Amino acid sequence: MSRFYLTTAIDYANGDPHLGHALEKIGADAIARYRRIRGDAVHFLIGMDEHGQKVAQAAADRSTTPQALTDELADRFQAMWRRLAISHDQFIRTTDAAHEAGVQALIARILERDPSVFSELAYEGWYCVGCETFKKGVEIVDGACAVHPTRTLEWTAETNWFFRLSRFAPFLKRIFAERPAFLQPESRRNEILSLLDQGLEDISITRSRLAWSIPFPLASASGERQGTWVWFDALPNYLTATGFPADGWQARWPAQLHVIGKDITRHHCLVWPAMLEAAGLPLPERVWAHGFIGLGGERFSKSAGVKVELSEAVDRFGADAFRYFLLREVPFDADGNFSWERFEERYVAELADAFGNLASRVLAMLDRYRGGVVPSAEEATPLDAAGEEALRRYAVAMDGLLLHRGAAAAWDLVVEANAFVERQAPWTLAKQGNHAALDATLAALSRALLRLAILAAPFTPGAADKLWSALGQGDRLSLGGAWSRALRPALPGARTHRIPPLFPKAETPAA
Repeated sequence: MSRFYLTTAIDYANGDPHLGHALEKIGADAIARYRRIRGDAVHFLIGMDEHGQKVAQAAADRSTTPQALTDELADRFQAMWRRLAISHDQFIRTTDAAHEAGVQALIARILERDPSVFSELAYEGWYCVGCETFKKGVEIVDGACAVHPTRTLEWTAETNWFFRLSRFAPFLKRIFAERPAFLQPESRRNEILSLLDQGLEDISITRSRLAWSIPFPLASASGERQGTWVWFDALPNYLTATGFPADGWQARWPAQLHVIGKDITRHHCLVWPAMLEAAGLPLPERVWAHGFIGLGGERFSKSAGVKVELSEAVDRFGADAFRYFLLREVPFDADGNFSWERFEERYVAELADAFGNLASRVLAMLDRYRGGVVPSAEEATPLDAAGEEALRRYAVAMDGLLLHRGAAAAWDLVVEANAFVERQAPWTLAKQGNHAALDATLAALSRALLRLAILAAPFTPGAADKLWSALGQGDRLSLGGAWSRALRPALPGARTHRIPPLFPKAETPAA
């Protein structure tokens, strides 16, 4: 059993969860469920990034305290992740006392190894509160931040503590040369290599007069105690979540995979590795930067009026359907679009008419022709061969984190199974009294359904559990060791039962 420590970017606590948050969490959850299916010991971390100027401003705008605001938002985020069946093992908040202690310990470790990594410098420049980062050059478009075009950049002049990121350029270049899979997909890697070629600048890691923060342990020359820059506080959450610096943290670190958005690769693939190297700690094995989800070609932005309420999208056809649609429609290595029309098309054609109808038909025929018992016919059929090929393609796609291709491989098996039903015409075999052929057909279809329950589990976990139960395999699909069942889907003698449609079609949206 292999250890698999998986993380997502922690969500910033200045608004409600949105479709971008959901794409990342659902995608990471599909990866976590797939790794469990393959037998890995998964630890899946998500959480909230709760410090910084943006949170303090949002709290002031609402006439509340930052702590009260972050408590409220943390509850709302966790409620949404429960609704979407996100199977995380740990939820970290940067306001947790253990996290603050871990950040302080990491900074102390860096200071002990080489205090000259930090220096106090005067600095001025355009600051984006949305990114909590100074911006320059190509990061500024038409006088605004390229990532937050509706926010006004603030000219900021301060004397802060700096982290000498430029010192680590040779180390970072070596990492990218020796570990080409460190950052994927390739397009994101090329962007970071371009930044390295342009040269790295040292970065300001404290902010003056920032009370809502983790205090930086070094006082300025004037004696001022400044707040730690929110990214220098947030990035270590992946490490502090292991219990660092308490005994035993090494059992989980380093992470096998960080799943993040493409807009924060600089922080995760330049700043974070440099911090770890400065502390003498190992780097995560892999960073995957997914794209953005937009509406009609525009990136979602509440301030610009480009939005779809996440709760409304989940309400339309339910959590399983929403999960499936996002991961099937939006390539996990590129940008994609949300559309109500496409959502309904995929729901009806792929979930209700294809997958759901297949499950209902096969279970009904098992009940009608064999009293709900799977026949003992185990000879291989073309459908079994199609299932083996689907497993192969699915594994390649999911191992490569191309979740949209994994879903496509699974649903190709749905198409093959429906075609097999039409070719074999079990109802005709029953009328003809061809019991051997009927048994072989129903047994092959049962094996296909078992495989589909397993393959669908990362995408539609609720439907997978219902199908697993209907096949007489227990109340819930246990992911651990399920891959061996998919490879050898023996079901003779299993007692099955009919179920309501997995994906009902209705005049009004399903709750």
